[in-house]
Amino acid sequence: MSKIIAIANQKGGVGKTTTAINLSAALSHFGRKALLIDLDPQGNAGRGLGVNVHAETNNIYAVLAGRLKISQAIISTPFDGLDLIPSNLSLAQFEAENRGGVDPFSVLKNALKGIPENRYDYLILDCPPSLGLLTLNALNASDSVLIPVQCEYFAMEAVAAILSTVAKVQREWNSKLVIEGFLLTMYDPRTTLGTEIQSQVRKAFKENTFLTVIPRNQSVAESQGRQMPVTSFRPNSQGSSAYFSLAREVMDHEGR
Repeated sequence: MSKIIAIANQKGGVGKTTTAINLSAALSHFGRKALLIDLDPQGNAGRGLGVNVHAETNNIYAVLAGRLKISQAIISTPFDGLDLIPSNLSLAQFEAENRGGVDPFSVLKNALKGIPENRYDYLILDCPPSLGLLTLNALNASDSVLIPVQCEYFAMEAVAAILSTVAKVQREWNSKLVIEGFLLTMYDPRTTLGTEIQSQVRKAFKENTFLTVIPRNQSVAESQGRQMPVTSFRPNSQGSSAYFSLAREVMDHEGR
């Protein structure tokens, strides 16, 4: 049975899409079958895997709009064990079209039922930088949520906002939703700020914080320009090692 993990934080620039791409790729490296679903109208998850998202009319918006079966939107990537459902700017219409609908928060959850249970080990949902209808759909459809936390000022304010939304989803739609973990990103051990934020997060959330920390790493930035995961671009880099470590921690949670 697939485990569905939403990667969410309403704050932009915290590494959601980078984490979604590289966690998916690292899981596939370890033999897990992963489907990355891009729920951000910017379409960067697809671009990060070398897909021309503007040319893809078979995308997540067509699925959510009821024009396409979800199985028809799945495309293969050049990376073994990793498939993708892309997104583009058309997805921005979703919130306007579904506001006031009969059950606007379960559109994605219902669509995912069209994926055979044993086809993938993981479904990774890359959420947009907001707490709007798309993110609420993702949280309602997921087993867990992974929350990237950038090591910078105002990080804890962003965490408070996403936790409030998670609690709302647990109360109203998805009581089984759990925190997969808080992931510290863009960490620079040479800065006092990075050390302080790491200490604050670990003190506040203890066992819910991943041991893995994602560093600021040039290879990660360069891999985005090459439109491929860092785990394939430079598998021996510090960035790759961090995402492989994260994947191992996620796999350690299997069955819980």
